Parts: sequence; C-alpha cells; structure tokens
Amino acid sequence: MTTISQQKATAPVEPGAVDLSVLIPVFNEVDNVGPLHEELDAVLRPSRWRYELIFVDDGSTDGTTAKLEAIQARDPEHVRAAFLWRNCGQTAALSAALDLARGDVLVPMDGDRQNDPADIPKLLATLDQGFDVVSGWRKNRQDALLSRKIPSRIANRLVAKLSGIPLHDYGCTLKAYRRRVLAGVRLYGEMHRFIPIFAAWQGAKVTEQVVNHRARTAGKTKYGLGRTFNVVLDLILIRFLQKYSQRPIHFYGRFGLWAFGGGFLCFAAMLYLKYIFPWPARLWSVLLWSNDLHSKTFIETPLPSVAVMLFLAGGMSILLGIQAELIMRTYYESQDKTTYLLREVKQGPTADSTDR
Repeated sequence: MTTISQQKATAPVEPGAVDLSVLIPVFNEVDNVGPLHEELDAVLRPSRWRYELIFVDDGSTDGTTAKLEAIQARDPEHVRAAFLWRNCGQTAALSAALDLARGDVLVPMDGDRQNDPADIPKLLATLDQGFDVVSGWRKNRQDALLSRKIPSRIANRLVAKLSGIPLHDYGCTLKAYRRRVLAGVRLYGEMHRFIPIFAAWQGAKVTEQVVNHRARTAGKTKYGLGRTFNVVLDLILIRFLQKYSQRPIHFYGRFGLWAFGGGFLCFAAMLYLKYIFPWPARLWSVLLWSNDLHSKTFIETPLPSVAVMLFLAGGMSILLGIQAELIMRTYYESQDKTTYLLREVKQGPTADSTDR
C-alpha cells in the first residue's frame, strides 16, 4: 500500500480525490492568515501531494473574513474557506473543518503561525511508520512561563496520568490523524485537545513528534490562565466517559451506596447517644454554651441532619444512575451504534450459506 509520504510527484490529481486535509480554525487573525497560506503553499505545493487547506473563520470581526475570501479566490484549487455565523470556539470550528475534510490524513493546526508548516512532512513520515495518530510536542514552547507553560505542564501530566496515554503536550493543535480513527468522533465544549484519547479508544496507535513552536508575531492570544480550570473540568468528564460511559449506574450507584452506608452509621450513632451513652451529646451542648444541660439530647448534634442528607443523597444518586442508563441506551439504540469496535471477521466461503 502506498503511503502518503511516498506519493509520486507525477500522481494525477483527480477531482475530489485528496490525500491530505490541513484544518485551520481562525479567529481574528487578519495579519496571520496570508503569511500562513504562503508558508503552507511553499511546503506542500512542491511535494505534489493532493491536498486541501480548510480555513474555518470562527466569527472574526477584524477583517479575517475578507482576507480568507481573497486567499480562496487566488488559490481555488487548494483552499476551501468556511465561515461560521458567530464565534463558537476553537473546538466547534475544528469540528466544522473535520466535517468538511475529504483527505485520508487530517492535520489540524493553529492559525496564529506559532505552529510551523515545515513540520507537516515530519508528522506524515512518522505516521507512515505504522501509527494512526502523531501528536505534536512543543518541547521548546515560546509562551509566557507563568501564565501558559507551567499550567500547561501540570495539566498535561494530569491528563497523561488519568487517561493512560503518555503524551507530553495535549494542547498542541498540530497533529496528524488517519481519517478512519476519527470516524464517529464528535467534539463538544473544548474537547479538541483530547482527540488523541478519543482516537485511542477507537484502537488507534498513538505516538508524538517534537515540533517547532514559534513566538506569536501578530495578533493577540485568545487564551489565558483561566483556561487551565476548564482543562481540569474537561479532564473529569474525560475520566468519566472513559470508565463509565457504558455503565453510569456503577458510578452513581456506588456513590449512592456509600451515602446510604454513611446515613446508617449516623443513625446508629444517634441511637447509641440516645439510649446507651448520652454524655457526648451533653458535651456537645456545653460547646453550644447552653445552660439547660439536662434537657439536651442527641438531637443537639448534627447527626440527624447528616443522616437525612446522606439518605437523600444516596436515593437521588441511584435514581440518577438509572436515568443515565436509560439515556445511554437511547443514545446507542437511536443511532444504531454498537458498544464494541469490530476490527475484522475471518470466515470460510460457506459461512453465509443457509441449509434449505
């Protein structure tokens, strides 16, 4: 089978036949999209790969739209430009690019020129070594230390530890994917950084490649320190989806049973303080600066409230788990999805025949 890095310079370019799709979501990058297109053209055109550049304008307001229209008109053979009605976020723009892509290999990258187009051939060469996903690693990242690099390192280590996919840089947009490993993958929120995890769930072979990272020379960054908190929340969701997406009752039900157990313990402690050893309750009364010590009982402790709260939490968690199970079944059955991923079936020539 011919790999993409082995395509001959004389390979005919058939209408609609594309080997490589470069996906570029942009937002207010009027000064960057032109030079970026020139760099990509300088790298990809001499190789004669059958490629397309998909720019998705995420509701820009600074003239990026007009700039992309001009680029597309100048290079209609390779450039496709899509425009969203409003700013929907990087993940949504990248999802739109994925839906439009026609290539067998998909390479997303940032539109701020911090990713180097010269790294694309390196990613494709690594992909041809038997991998399905090659993730870029900005080993020498050109960003602010305190606001970008340190939070990113912490987040990357957490993601690698909890997901079991040992990558150094989940936040690097520059990656290379074989199209088949993204079949059925849908992106929401800010989940684009976790695409290698989704691909690994599909059975993909994942590796990483050190890539060049350049300092921003034009425009303003769209992200700050606050993005780190979103990564933590997304990580919790990823962990839940990884372990419990097909059995949510095990998550909610387990919490519910622990809550029920805590409630029974509190109730047992109430009975103990009421009928067997009431002095701790009276000590609690002293802590409440009460003069009427003899009238105080276990009811003055927080145990009744804690017991009721735990019983309610346990019941609600189990009911929530049942509801999640119903939603999960509706999700799979309404779309005719399976809970397994079939790689191949080997059978004899008469396996499909029926006796008459």
